[in-house]
Amino acid sequence: MNSSSDRPTRVRVGATDRVRRRRFRRRRLVLLAAVVVVALSAAAGVRALADGTGSPGARSSAATGAGAAKQAPSAKPSASGTPASSASPSSTVITVGWVGDTTPGSKYGLAPNGGRALFGAMRPLLSKPDLMIANCEGTYSTAGPSKCGGASANCFSFQAPPSYAKALAWSGIDLVNIANNHSMDYLTRGLLQTKAALKKVGVAYAGPPNTVTIMNEDGLRVAVMGFSPYPWSAPLNNIPAAAKLVRRAAAEANIVIVLMHAGAEGANEIHTPYGSEYAYGEDRGNVRAFSHAMINAGADLVFGSGPHVIRGIERYKNHLIAYSLGNFAGWGNFGLGGNLSLSGLLTVRIDGTGRILGGRWQSLYVARPGVPRVDGANTSAHLVSSLSAGDFAHTYRLDSSGNFTGK
Repeated sequence: MNSSSDRPTRVRVGATDRVRRRRFRRRRLVLLAAVVVVALSAAAGVRALADGTGSPGARSSAATGAGAAKQAPSAKPSASGTPASSASPSSTVITVGWVGDTTPGSKYGLAPNGGRALFGAMRPLLSKPDLMIANCEGTYSTAGPSKCGGASANCFSFQAPPSYAKALAWSGIDLVNIANNHSMDYLTRGLLQTKAALKKVGVAYAGPPNTVTIMNEDGLRVAVMGFSPYPWSAPLNNIPAAAKLVRRAAAEANIVIVLMHAGAEGANEIHTPYGSEYAYGEDRGNVRAFSHAMINAGADLVFGSGPHVIRGIERYKNHLIAYSLGNFAGWGNFGLGGNLSLSGLLTVRIDGTGRILGGRWQSLYVARPGVPRVDGANTSAHLVSSLSAGDFAHTYRLDSSGNFTGK
């Protein structure tokens, strides 16, 4: 029998401000589409009356096209977690999005407009997935002691005011991983303030020890956990303990997502090696062994961050492992140029049984002073395709636009 101390904490996120916010955005888009349809229908009616072919019961074909562009959202679960839809898990499909290292602010600067300048160009893309996830490399906290203490030029601590968390919610990000080396930059006080700031704006978080965050998406229960090599997060380097947590999550969720902050750092660290990796004297984990063990324990998706460069995508037992998407956003704090400026937004369509139906790698680049932009040349998609084919026996083949199927 397990003692109460062995039982994982479950953080359930139901019809919170996050859900209401996304509903509002979608309804606004649908309303705009409806206005266009009405205008097109009216114009079509006038033309039809003019040539004598119209009838009161005729339907404009424009309605079908506009409706397909953006459907109204299906029923969401209630705050109690009871699904509002009776659809079977296999027939319910959601889209999960993932972007890499995101720093809210630092001594190098704060993004204007309360942090919105970091995400402005990306907002339309970040708002599309049902569940949009990012790695939060830093804190939302007030002035106070940091891990650096001003003693080392090679120590980096990242901080933005708690009010800047509103920019995450505004951008479309629904959940962040706080299992990383920067969530304790301003010690326990800063971490607690970060959690409070995220909760206030309706952005969920994953990563505390022994914790499973449960998201409710279109009637599906999605379990999310974050892992890193640090004691303030679930343990990356204790693979049996991590697998135990994932098995417990899989027992109560339709879809299980593992977030890992791991691996060596630097412009040349684009390949996914075998064995453990090290950075700044720290054991940053054996990412292949960890990811495979999480899939074996019941994870459907594994998303990685930490190397600050793009790495390949592996298809392991028909599940997806994205080892790193590189830097995403950070005002003046990232070293940029070459591989360090390549980024991506990965979206995955997955059903309630964990079956991957397809997705897309949207190529991005990080422009100075650290703002993501769409890359029309698809440079990072070409790189990830090459890395995936070279590093792994099985992967997902990207087409010229970065799309892939689950076949």
